[in-house]
Amino acid sequence: MADMTILDNTAEQQAALQGAGQTAALEKNPATGKTQRGSSPRPPASNSFLDRFFHITRRGSTVAREVRGGLVTFFTMAYIVILNPLILGGFSADNAPTDVAGGWLSAAQVGAVTGLTAGVMTIAFGLIANLPFGLAAGLGINSFLAVAVIQEVTWAEAMGLVVINGILIVLFGVTGARTAIFRAVPKELKAAITVGIGLFIAFIGFVDSGFVKATAGGPPVQLGDNGSITSIPTMVFIVGLLVMGILVARKVQGGLLIGIVATTVLAAVVEAVLHIGPASETNPGGWHLNTPVLSGHLVSAPDLGLVGQFDLFGAFGRIGGLAATMLVFTLVFTNFFDAMGTMTGLAKSAGVAHKDGTFPRLKSAFIVEGVGAVVGGATSGSSNTVYIDSAAGIGEGARTGLASVVTGALFLGSMFLTPLTSVVPLEVAAAALVVVGAMMMAQIREIKFTKFAVALPAFLTIVTMPLSYSIANGIGVGFVSWAVIGAASGKAKKIHPLMWVVTVGFVVYFARGPVSALLGA
Repeated sequence: MADMTILDNTAEQQAALQGAGQTAALEKNPATGKTQRGSSPRPPASNSFLDRFFHITRRGSTVAREVRGGLVTFFTMAYIVILNPLILGGFSADNAPTDVAGGWLSAAQVGAVTGLTAGVMTIAFGLIANLPFGLAAGLGINSFLAVAVIQEVTWAEAMGLVVINGILIVLFGVTGARTAIFRAVPKELKAAITVGIGLFIAFIGFVDSGFVKATAGGPPVQLGDNGSITSIPTMVFIVGLLVMGILVARKVQGGLLIGIVATTVLAAVVEAVLHIGPASETNPGGWHLNTPVLSGHLVSAPDLGLVGQFDLFGAFGRIGGLAATMLVFTLVFTNFFDAMGTMTGLAKSAGVAHKDGTFPRLKSAFIVEGVGAVVGGATSGSSNTVYIDSAAGIGEGARTGLASVVTGALFLGSMFLTPLTSVVPLEVAAAALVVVGAMMMAQIREIKFTKFAVALPAFLTIVTMPLSYSIANGIGVGFVSWAVIGAASGKAKKIHPLMWVVTVGFVVYFARGPVSALLGA
C-alpha cells in the first residue's frame, strides 16, 4: 500500500508545479493510470507538515476546516457506539440476542470494541487513503448477524464468517477486481447512487427523529402521529433542521457543527425542564437512543475482552459448507456494494472525484475498507465499513484524511468517555443527516432523464435505497435494470462485460432466500 500511496501522490506533486494561477491541476487517475485535468484548482501547498502530508491546500481546504469536519462526522456517527451494543449485545442473556448455543455478547464489551475498531480503521483510512470518510460497524451487517446468522451459528462462528468476508473484500481490492467493477459502472448510475444515498440518509433522519413513522394500517409511513407532530424531541429535530439549514444557506463556517452543538444544548435544557425521558412503549414521545443528560462518571475504563474471540471456520462445521458459503456470499455482496456506493457519493460530495467517478487512492481505499471488515469481525464488533454520515463532515468542508484522523481519535476517546458520546440525542444527529441529504441531491443534474433507458434505472436506483433501507439493494436494482433495458434497447454492446457479471451476481443475491432453501434441501 505504500507503493500505491507514492503513485497517487505523484499527480498531486505535479499539480504543485503548475503555479498559483493554474485553474485545473493535472492529476493521475488511479483507475486508468493516466494523467488528466482535475475538477478544481490546486493551489501550491504550504510548508507545514500537515499540509504537505494531507495535501490540504491543494484540495481547497484548511486545517481548521478539516478539524471541524472531523468533529461533525464524529458527532453524526457517535450514535453507533451506543446503537451497536443495543443490536449485538445486552446486559444479560434476557435482553441480548442469543446465538444457537445460548451465548450472548456483553453490551459494555461491544461498546468498547465498537469505539476501538472505528477509531483505528478511520485513522488508518485517513492516513492511507487520504479521504474524509469515517468507518464504523455497518448497520446492515450487524442487524443481519443479530437477526438471522446467530440463529444457525454461535457468535464466535458468526464473527468468523465476517472475517472471511473481509478477507475476500481485501483480495478483490488487491487484485484490482473491485476497481475494475467500479470503472465498469456508467457515470449516470454513479450519479444516481449518490442521489439515492442522499435521499436514503435524509429518510433515515426523518425516521430517526420521529418526523415520519410507520402506520398500523394504510400508507407505509405517515407524518408524525396520525399526520401531526406531537413529541417534543421531534420538535427539537425541526428546530435543529432549520437552524442548520439557515447556517449552511448563509455559508457560516462551521454551520453544521454549530447547529449540532446549539441544538444539543437546547435538547438538554428542554430535558432539564420537562423531564421527557427515553422513548419506550409507555413513553413513545421520549428521546430516541440518547437522552440529553450528562450523569454518572465521565470516564470509564473500556473492557476489550471480545478482541480475538472469533472462530474462523466453525460455521462450516456446524451448518455445512453450502449453507455457510451462502451466508458469506450475502455478507460480501452487502459489504462490497454498500461501501462502493457510499464512497462514490462521498467522493463526489467532497469534490475529489474525477469525471469518470473514480477518486484519488481508489485502490488503497478499497483495501483499507476491506481490512475494516476483517478487524471488525476479529474484535466481535461486526464488519466496519465507510459511513454515509461522513457526508456531514464533508458538508462542513472536510476534503482530506486529516478529518478522518480527527474522527478516529474521537472514536478512540469514546471508549473512555461513553457518557459524553451519549449526550447528543438521535434527533439532533438526524437533523444533520437531512441537511446533508439535501446537499447530495445536487448530483441529479448529471442524469439525462430525457433518455428513458437511462432515466428508469437511475430512478429505480434512487428510490429503492430509501424504500428498501439498503444501499446495496438500490445498486443491485440499478445494475439489473440498466443491463436488461440497455440490451433490449439495442445497446448491448455498450454494456461493459463486468456489468453483466455483477448483474448475474445480484440476481442470485436477490434470490438468495429460495436459493438457500434449495441448497438446504
